[in-house]
Amino acid sequence: MNSGTPLKLIYICHGNICRSPMAEFITKNIVLRAGIAEKFAISSAAVSYEEQGNSMYPPAAAKLRQKGVPFTAHSAHRITPEEARGADILVVMDHSNERLLKRIIDPEDFAKIRFMMDYAGRPGQDVADPWYSGDFERTYRDLDAACRGLVEEYAQLNII
Repeated sequence: MNSGTPLKLIYICHGNICRSPMAEFITKNIVLRAGIAEKFAISSAAVSYEEQGNSMYPPAAAKLRQKGVPFTAHSAHRITPEEARGADILVVMDHSNERLLKRIIDPEDFAKIRFMMDYAGRPGQDVADPWYSGDFERTYRDLDAACRGLVEEYAQLNII
């Protein structure tokens, strides 16, 4: 990957209606504000078909709105092997996402998988799923810290 090619990053969670789209739009906002948006191609996906075609979960969208994070229309979808093949990094929210993702993508793409909280300096930890906890504030704080850490890490590696 050279500096002229955007870093292709896909955030992945179970249904693609809470954590992964929140991470997608938080990161898009960070790189836009930093003036480096053209250096990233950021999207999100699910490991499940359960929410296929649904928009972002209203409390997730409300949390982004509350925090001043702009977002656009979103339609949940399950990641495809082709989509994963075209990515540089696949960032999962928890260990269940990793396990299910490995059932979908090609084995040669397993090396692209990273855990979200590793970028927040909390390796091995999962991003709590607000679908179950209802704690969108905690999820936002975790995602914001990890998204900032991810952008900083790739900036230091001169990938962006």
